Amino acid sequence: MAKPTDIRIRDVRISAEHINYRTPIKFGGRVVNDVTLLNVALDVETADGRRGSGFGSMPMGNVWAWPTSTTSGDATLQAMVDIGTAIAEAAPQLDLSGHPLELTAAAHSQYGSIASTIAHKANITEAVPKLATLVAASPVEAAIHDAYGKALGLNSYNVLGADFANTDLASYLSPEFAGEYLDRYTLRTPQPQMPLYHLIGALDPLDQDELQNPVGDGLPETLGDWITADGLTHLKIKLNGDNLDWDVARVAKIDAVAIDAQAKRGCKAWQYSLDFNERCPNVQYILDFLAKLSESSPEALDRVQYIEQPTSRDLRANPENRMHAAAKIKPVVIDESLIDYESLLLAREQGYSGVALKACKGQSEALLMGAAAQKFGMFLCVQDLTCPGASFLHSASLAARMPTIAAIEGNGRQYCPAGNAEWAKRYPSMFDITQGYVGTAVLTEPGLGY
Repeated sequence: MAKPTDIRIRDVRISAEHINYRTPIKFGGRVVNDVTLLNVALDVETADGRRGSGFGSMPMGNVWAWPTSTTSGDATLQAMVDIGTAIAEAAPQLDLSGHPLELTAAAHSQYGSIASTIAHKANITEAVPKLATLVAASPVEAAIHDAYGKALGLNSYNVLGADFANTDLASYLSPEFAGEYLDRYTLRTPQPQMPLYHLIGALDPLDQDELQNPVGDGLPETLGDWITADGLTHLKIKLNGDNLDWDVARVAKIDAVAIDAQAKRGCKAWQYSLDFNERCPNVQYILDFLAKLSESSPEALDRVQYIEQPTSRDLRANPENRMHAAAKIKPVVIDESLIDYESLLLAREQGYSGVALKACKGQSEALLMGAAAQKFGMFLCVQDLTCPGASFLHSASLAARMPTIAAIEGNGRQYCPAGNAEWAKRYPSMFDITQGYVGTAVLTEPGLGY
């Protein structure tokens, strides 16, 4: 049954902006020095005549979403911008009035053909990865959810129940979700504050001995400096996955630096997450890594909260990479592999015990996968894509509304703080980190919360 709150998309405006990184970030064997943001603003009108304008912004992370040796980085980046632009331009042509979940599902059915058309025009011979298309489409998805909440004068996380949605979750997932709606799996108010996960890239200096090229801009330069300045208690460590001794030594040194810095501030408890970015050849590498780390730095192993995407993102092509043994030691989560509900189910079958949500894969997709992960009792975390400004606020609002999320990842302040400047004036608690926490209590405004 249609509802008076159902919306139609009336107009869309699209722009892109480029930001140079303060320092390069290295992950998965690749180095990134800048970011291109795709920004989408759109207007909607409800069936009963109310109007609202929404905004979405997201980095077009081609290096992460479209790793390739066939097509140049410049070409994949431009293709993602063009795909995101085309998807946004097509949104007002959707012959549909409904809830944002319905609108984004209808738009989603066009993503593949739009991506193929753009690639063909650009003379790109390889198929566009589904992950790259999801990232390209995420700004318009965010704008739709944001505009819906603003048209109703309500927070977008409070308009997910049966009073607003026309269909239950079984329509998007599977029959066991019959009669359930997203309000069951989200919070009505955001968590008031959450610990921040600070990224340690493979190039990031840990101490003064490793600091070869100081930036000199007044921000912290080493890991020890960051811990002291922001009171950090959660550290995300990028590892190589193809050099066991280096990976173990890297974690051990990070732990030593952290022990010293935390002792000076009187902190006795902190945590790590380990991100191999698909580089491990098999699960045995992970088991060997954990065994060696247990021998050399047992306290460091105790501090590990979870392990992220250790082997290839293509789960179906690599069925031998089963994670059951590793997941008995620490939660093992999928990130790059998570592109739809089927991939989540396959990951569970292959032994993965957790899911990493990202706003850059689409607001609807993140909400649905978050609901599925909770129903299946999986470990759940939210990560960003070096998201600055509005895109970080979007990611943080998602994390703060998921009841089982313990911390927020946010590394834009490290690598591209210029993108935060204007937003930080409006939401200082989100960008000025105090005792390792982000002040998410402010994310209560209509729309996505900001």
